Amino acid sequence: MPSLPQRGEVTICEINCDLITAKNLSDDRAEETYGGVLGFVFSPFPFRTDTVLPSEQEVELERSDTIPRSVFVAFKEILSDPFKRILFPSALNLSAEVSSERVNWHPHKHIVACISGSNQVLIRDYDNSERKDPCILTSEAQREIKSLEWRPNSGKTLCVACKGGICLWSESYPGNVPSVRSGLASSVGTVSCGSGIRWILVDFLGSPTGEHISAISCSAGTPVRRGLGAISILKWSPTGDYLLTTMSDGTFYLWETNTWTSEPWSSTGGYITGAAWDPIGRMALLAFSESNTLGSLHFASRPPALDAHLLPVELPEIASLTGSCGIEKIAWDASGERLALSFRDGEEMYRGLIAVYDIKRTPLISPSLVGFIRGPGEYPKPLAFSFHSKFKQGPLLSVCWSSGLCCTYPLIFRSHILP
Repeated sequence: MPSLPQRGEVTICEINCDLITAKNLSDDRAEETYGGVLGFVFSPFPFRTDTVLPSEQEVELERSDTIPRSVFVAFKEILSDPFKRILFPSALNLSAEVSSERVNWHPHKHIVACISGSNQVLIRDYDNSERKDPCILTSEAQREIKSLEWRPNSGKTLCVACKGGICLWSESYPGNVPSVRSGLASSVGTVSCGSGIRWILVDFLGSPTGEHISAISCSAGTPVRRGLGAISILKWSPTGDYLLTTMSDGTFYLWETNTWTSEPWSSTGGYITGAAWDPIGRMALLAFSESNTLGSLHFASRPPALDAHLLPVELPEIASLTGSCGIEKIAWDASGERLALSFRDGEEMYRGLIAVYDIKRTPLISPSLVGFIRGPGEYPKPLAFSFHSKFKQGPLLSVCWSSGLCCTYPLIFRSHILP
């Protein structure tokens, strides 16, 4: 039977397909359940909720010149000049249910960044034993934050999408002092994090039109050679061979990045609320606003071919157990073995939970419900969640809850437990 936390319980972690719960969050309980296996305890930390987060906003799905518009950015790293090629598509108003990156793990370290309110970012460094409080990144240039993502290869830069452009933050410590763009005050947006470590705003990449930047997607080594407009979600494949772009009307495009040709697709399940690639970039999962069935996009041949099949991935428990009528957000871990998703409305007992699925690829996707994660507080709702992309000891899921805590859940099962 899938694990279901009761009211008044909070989830701690997964151990071999059993989601462990407790009456309250504590480091002692975490140490008892998974600390000895991982050698780490991922303590929850508070993030400010005094301002409305993007996922709580209600924005209508229609073009309009009377309300602020959103611009979505494909950010490409070019090895010789990593911040030179930026692509600013046309503007589009989107529902808050469209998923963008609001919590993101460093690709190589135990560091997680999350949006905290409208104008600041928190960074929690679990490797820094001298400081358990998160660092606060704030700047006059950083207003109305919508999305963030670490630079994928080195992880030395955090990219924050905000009003009018992208803020680039870099870690500074003795022996590694990043250069700051001329004209940008080096004192702006610096925060001490103990152990001589500071985060410095090194650049601000302004939008040519001054529009609001609502989402970014980073990849290494593939130049952008096409303009993309009216986009709600951008997702690069892990190898950079493909770019998936989705529109608000349920249509989406699959681009191959060798010659930048594309193939259009359409959906009858509403607009796309989330998308995720498998670890090797041979398939992608799509979530739809008016459906409890995911779509699995399978490639029939190797890149740069665009031959693909869109197959349904049934999740019968979402309807039969929760009573929900649509998927809100999805996240797929880097091993391809765990899928996390949130759903809209549903029965009171299941409302605000995150469903965790065991995923088998043989080669079609076969999901099996492990159970549900409940956050801390009264009637918590997941505002954002993301997996660590390179945690070697199994999937590691971080969730920002509406109750004001960011919690991390190790999902440990047999293939990842060391003798």
